Amino acid sequence: MKKNLLVSILFLMGAFTEAQNFQHFLDRINALPLSERQAVADSFINVCPGFPFIENDSVTHYIYTGTETSVAMAGDATQWNPNQNLSMISGTTFWYLTKVYEADARLDYKLVTGGSNWILDPRNPKTCMGGFGPNSELRMGGNTKPVETSYDPGIPHGTIKDTTFHSNILNNSRQVRIYLPPSYSSGTSEYPLILFHDGPEYITLASANNVLDYLIAHKMINPVIAVFVPPVDRQPEYAGTKIDLFTSFICTELIPVIDQKYRTSKDPAKRATLGASDGGNIALYLGVNKPEIFGRIAAQSSDVIPAITSILQSGPKLNLEFYLDIGTYDIPELIPMVHNLASLLQSKGYSYSFSEIHEGHSWGNWKEHLRLPLMQFFPYTNGINENFPENDIRLDQNRPNPFKWDTDILFTVPAGARVHLDLCDIYGRLVEPIFSGTVSESRNSIRFNNKNFKPGNYLCTLEAEGRKTSRILTIID
Repeated sequence: MKKNLLVSILFLMGAFTEAQNFQHFLDRINALPLSERQAVADSFINVCPGFPFIENDSVTHYIYTGTETSVAMAGDATQWNPNQNLSMISGTTFWYLTKVYEADARLDYKLVTGGSNWILDPRNPKTCMGGFGPNSELRMGGNTKPVETSYDPGIPHGTIKDTTFHSNILNNSRQVRIYLPPSYSSGTSEYPLILFHDGPEYITLASANNVLDYLIAHKMINPVIAVFVPPVDRQPEYAGTKIDLFTSFICTELIPVIDQKYRTSKDPAKRATLGASDGGNIALYLGVNKPEIFGRIAAQSSDVIPAITSILQSGPKLNLEFYLDIGTYDIPELIPMVHNLASLLQSKGYSYSFSEIHEGHSWGNWKEHLRLPLMQFFPYTNGINENFPENDIRLDQNRPNPFKWDTDILFTVPAGARVHLDLCDIYGRLVEPIFSGTVSESRNSIRFNNKNFKPGNYLCTLEAEGRKTSRILTIID
C-alpha cells in the first residue's frame, strides 16, 4: 500500500513536467483506496503551479480544500448566482470545479461555503476591487494586465482639486473632483475636457488618475482636464425621472463654472462624457441631447434607454463620435442593448468603435479598458502644449473607421525617419506588422487591407525616432 501511495505521489510531482493534465490526476486518485487519496490530493496542491489551475489556455479548475458541507463558485460568469457547485473527491477535503473560458478572459469571483459564507479564494493571491469590496480574480493567460492602471513614481503626475458644488436645479450638493494634467500650471493652452460619471469610483476603483498620468507621460493622449462627478440619487439622475434635471445641472450649472475657472476647450469635438452601466446611459443621453457641448461619448457596459435610440434613429445625424463596449459575461439585459446601439450607429454612418470583451460587469473590466476611449478621443498630437517638441510624430485616425475591407493610415514623422507601423490587439500585443522601413517624406499614407481579421477593436501603433503613439482601429462585419 505504501509503495502504491509513493508511486502516486511521484506521479503527481512529475505531472506538470510530463504534460499530464487534471483529468489524469482525477483518474489516478479515484482509482486509489479511500485511505490513500488525501496524501495524493495534498501532493497535487503542493505541486500545482497556480490557483485556479489553468491548462490548455482555456480550461480552468477552481480548487478548494476544507471540511465544508458544500462549496460553490459565484462571479461574473454566473451573474453572481452561487449555482456552480464544486465536487468533493471522496476520502479527501479536495473540492474542484472545471469550466472553460476564452483564452483572454478576466473574471471576478468568490467561493461560497456552507451555502452562505462568501469568501475570497484562499489559494488565489490575485484580487480586484469591486463596488462591494475585493473579489478574487481569474486572469487567463491571454489577458495581460495593462501597466497604466498602477501608480508609476517615475512619471509626472497631475493634481486633483476637490470642490463642493451646489445645484439649484436638483436642490442638492456633491463633491466634484477636477484632475489637472502635469503641464497645466506651466502653460497657457486650453485643454480638452472629459466628464466622468460615478466620478469617485473612477478614481478609487478604476485608477483613472493613474491611467491619465501614464497615457499623457507616454504621449499616448493629449493632456486633458478631467471632471469627476458623483451622483446623489443615482438611478433617477442617470436613467430615470431626474435625468433631464441632471442634464440641465451638468450643462447649465456645472460646465459653465468649470469653463470659467479652468482653461478648457469649448470645442465639442474636444469634450467627452464617459460612464459605466447607468453611468454610460447618462453619458449617451447627455451627448445625444447636448451635442453642442459634448461631441464625444463613451459608454462602458451601458444601459441604453429608448429615449437615446429614438433620437439617433429618428433625428438628424449629430456631430458625435462614440466608444462602446460590453462584456461577454455582462448583465444579460444589457448585451443586446449595446449590440443594437452599435448596429444603429453603423447604419446611420456615425464614427464609433465597439468591442465585446471577455469580462463581466465590473470595475476591473472598466479600469483595464479605460485607455481605449481616452486614446480614441484625445490622440496625441503636436500643438496642445507649447512644451512639446515640434518634430514629434503624429498618427491620424485611419479613414474610414470603422471599416470592413480597406482603410488608409496617415502619419507624420521627420523625413528620413525609420518607422514601424503595427496592428496590435487591445492589450498592445502584436497581431501583424503593417509597415517597417525608412520614409523619405514627412507626411505618409499606408493602405491597410483587412486579411480576414476578426471584427473588433485593434490598436494601430506607430513607432519612430524613439517615440510611440497609437490609435484605435475598428474592423466591422
